[in-house]
Amino acid sequence: MASRTLPLPWLDRAGRLSFPKLATFLAALAPGLYLAAAYRLDALGAKPITALLHGTGEWCIRFLLLSLAVTPLRRIANWPRLINLRRMLGLTALAYALIHLALYVVDQNFVLTKVVSEIALRVYLTIGFVALVGLIALGVTSTDAAIRRMGQGWNRLHRLVYAITALGLLHYFLQSKIDVSDPVFWTGLFLLLMGWRGLHRAGLPSRPLPLLGLAAGTALATALLEAAWYGLRNGIPPAMVLGANLDFSGMIRPAWWVLAAGLALPLVGLLRGEPDGARARPPARPARIAPAE
Repeated sequence: MASRTLPLPWLDRAGRLSFPKLATFLAALAPGLYLAAAYRLDALGAKPITALLHGTGEWCIRFLLLSLAVTPLRRIANWPRLINLRRMLGLTALAYALIHLALYVVDQNFVLTKVVSEIALRVYLTIGFVALVGLIALGVTSTDAAIRRMGQGWNRLHRLVYAITALGLLHYFLQSKIDVSDPVFWTGLFLLLMGWRGLHRAGLPSRPLPLLGLAAGTALATALLEAAWYGLRNGIPPAMVLGANLDFSGMIRPAWWVLAAGLALPLVGLLRGEPDGARARPPARPARIAPAE
């Protein structure tokens, strides 16, 4: 009986080289290799383990959001094969999350009792650990065999990715302490992706006008989120934070970058052709199990 081997991540189901999958695989490795090289060259500052902790956590969030961006982009860009990259992106997020936890154990000098007590007593660590457990559950059930075995239950389980991402972002906010510009930006992108899902479920096609409204609304929500966070956490008047969004002499605030990302969506649709949902819908087909969006 021939032994079964694990499929190489850069091959498609027919065993052929897939350039999008190869590019995604290399992109998944690149941040880890960069952080490892920076550590080896002593280029991470006075607290290299802390820098590695932050770096791996941030890349976990980024790859998690990239996995959530697959469905909107494949529909808006009319590129169905993009769905083949989502599993790899999700597993990459899990890998960085596990490395993030391992580095925390290193940072605590491998004293596991202290690691457990810190996770139990510090709210932001508890939140992060719950998100990690959820990611592990999604990761171990991401195989084709699990999809067939679990049936529609697989979809219900994997919809937890939205709550897991929200918990990961909250963990990111709480550990950032003073400057939350990066968590605000990534949360804004999360709101953008969830807003698209809301439009899609409401039956609104991925045409320029709804997408333009989504971009503007998400940017405003991002600015309000930033102002509310600084107001509640640091006592900074919200009007001052909102006013900073209109001052372009310094750093461009996250809301503007979220607006730029939102405006890119209708542009992608125009460049790639008529987006999904703008065409007449084909006749209904028998229900089948499909990955959660």
